[in-house]
Amino acid sequence: MLAISDIADTPQHSIKTVCKQTGVLPVTLRAWERRYQLIKPRRTAANYRLYSDRDIALLRWVRSRMEAGHSISSVAREFHALRRTGRWPEHVVSLPLNASGSAARPAAEWIRQLFSALTAMDEPQADALLREAHGTLGLDAICLEIIQPCLYAIGEAWYRGEIRIATEHFASQFLRGHLLALFQACPMRQSAPRIVVGCAPDELHDIGSLVLALLLRRQGYRVEFVGANVHLEDLATYARAARPALICLSANSLDTARSLRQLDARLAGMRPRPRFAYGGRIFNLQPEARRDVPGLFLGEDARQAAARVLELLPP
Repeated sequence: MLAISDIADTPQHSIKTVCKQTGVLPVTLRAWERRYQLIKPRRTAANYRLYSDRDIALLRWVRSRMEAGHSISSVAREFHALRRTGRWPEHVVSLPLNASGSAARPAAEWIRQLFSALTAMDEPQADALLREAHGTLGLDAICLEIIQPCLYAIGEAWYRGEIRIATEHFASQFLRGHLLALFQACPMRQSAPRIVVGCAPDELHDIGSLVLALLLRRQGYRVEFVGANVHLEDLATYARAARPALICLSANSLDTARSLRQLDARLAGMRPRPRFAYGGRIFNLQPEARRDVPGLFLGEDARQAAARVLELLPP
């Protein structure tokens, strides 16, 4: 088996190229360099980063270990333990990646097939498709480029009267159950920073926050997913006892986004005071809504949000 040490270490690739070939966001890559010393890119005369084929191979190995359920901190420890004994990880033979980190089959084709299986209420076929996807795609790509767009397409089909509401409920609960099973299967370190993830009061769509909870737990955080329609006073009472480092809530409408304004006052006086962060579709559609919420906007999707949390709060 080819080892990563057998791959050329000549610096030649820009950060854009590396991110395209590995599916790792630039902000995540820089965080891994700074916190875990996984790779050490060389610099040009103009101080731009340059990476080698070996760096790309190492990043693919890191992603493969994380897809197997390991946190980034445990993967870093594994890598440095190997290097202390003079060894390197084995090279991971991976499928070609497109710009967003997906395998060669277009995401639209995965969505079409999954949509067809779910609207036919064919659970075995839908399960088989997701198993196949997990064998070839990264977890973030499956969540953000297949499951969430498929759910949106199913919701639109119900709105147009093309499928029954029972079919829409079946599809939503199937995909939600799949994500929840992945979340519960991720190991959770009790000593890691505690993060509470859920939805604003009266917000019933919790798939986006569940995806974020899954990605954060995979990164090694102690994540507690509290789901839809979180009561803020109850959440504040819990925060006083549990002392989370971070609370993340999502909102998809203006009404539910406005309710998030009240959390800041409820967290006042706590020592230590948890940070509050938020996201959701309404903040992407109407960026001006962010000005009304006293907290940290995490980004336009769960991938960006997970990378932002990694910058703010090392696991």
